[in-house]
Amino acid sequence: METRAGHTIKHQLDIYKKELADELGNILNYWMANTVDEQDGGFYGKIDNDNTVIPASPKGSVLNARILWSFSAAYNQNQDAKYLAMANRAYQYIIKHFIDADFGGVYWTVDHLGNPLDTKKQVYASAFTIYALSEYYKASGVAEAKNYAVDLYKLLVDKSYDKERTGYLEAFTKEWQPIADLRLSAKDANEKKSMNTHLHVLEAYTTLYSIWPEAELRVRIETLINNFLDHIINSETNHLVLFFDEDWNKRSDTVSYGHDIEATWLLLEAAEAIEHHGLIEKVKQQCIKISEVTKKGLDTDGGLWYEYEPAEDHLIKEKHWWVQAEAMVGFYNTWQIGNNEEYLHLSLRNWAFVKQHLLDIKNGEWFWGIYANGDVMQTEDKAGIWKCPYHNSRACIELIKRISRQ
Repeated sequence: METRAGHTIKHQLDIYKKELADELGNILNYWMANTVDEQDGGFYGKIDNDNTVIPASPKGSVLNARILWSFSAAYNQNQDAKYLAMANRAYQYIIKHFIDADFGGVYWTVDHLGNPLDTKKQVYASAFTIYALSEYYKASGVAEAKNYAVDLYKLLVDKSYDKERTGYLEAFTKEWQPIADLRLSAKDANEKKSMNTHLHVLEAYTTLYSIWPEAELRVRIETLINNFLDHIINSETNHLVLFFDEDWNKRSDTVSYGHDIEATWLLLEAAEAIEHHGLIEKVKQQCIKISEVTKKGLDTDGGLWYEYEPAEDHLIKEKHWWVQAEAMVGFYNTWQIGNNEEYLHLSLRNWAFVKQHLLDIKNGEWFWGIYANGDVMQTEDKAGIWKCPYHNSRACIELIKRISRQ
């Protein structure tokens, strides 16, 4: 017989699940209603905070891959035909415009007409495309999608994998030659290896493994998990190191709270996918440690701050949408690991923060974020190179799954 507390938790989870299901519908409805580019194909490259389409904006491979993943995953959860139709649209656009038929890999951007624009091969973008194609294969059964995913994986191993030191190098020219500027964005350090790329290569490989459970891929997932345990997670602070040189020497002290909490559940998902029980236990213990230090980034309203610079003792007092989405899942995952109810309440409080501050009730979707004084970050995108339906839809999908299994 359940205790009174048990009844309370069940009631809270029932409400949480219903609200997340409603919000998932809201997010996907926004993207269906506002982002489809009927004139030039695919999806608009940029929509501002007030829902104004910015004409002739470049179209990003990461945005398009994340659209493909979100609608494929949503279809896999509830078999709504309109989600599969959106996934089909995204898939066809990616194959036609982003895949480099000559040298392999995906372009970083194309112009609004679909012509190659920034043709560098960012490993991060290839990872998201593998991730999306694998999820789309589950939704559609289109064998070509699986073949593209496997080919992209083999290309990454061939061109990007550091056979001497392990890990993946960040970026290359169109022809997969060395490139001077390795950065994903202007705010990033220009270094050979990054936490962010490795995290999403791991996520991509985990999803690929669910449709293509090859022994070699299993070993590569295991190696990536060990990269995190041995290099990327700072054993002294339990925060993730963001940048490295090719020898895994640390090149950054910045704390990214969103990536810290995101890594906890993605690492455990990967270890469980390959059924490596030794790594599962190691990762679970590490997840608890990371979650504990991530709590330092929480504000009193339940929101999670963006970044912290230890050298200057400087907290970047912004609360970005994606950081909150990862906190919702990450803290929930930590509750599941150790049954410490504090983490469940952190997940619930974060969702309460999102509902109060980040949901754009008037125009739809989530705001990019808010400043310390509560003002919305008005100049940021509602949709764009980085503002995609992935973090928030994934949080809804993942939590609905987890609550359904409780």
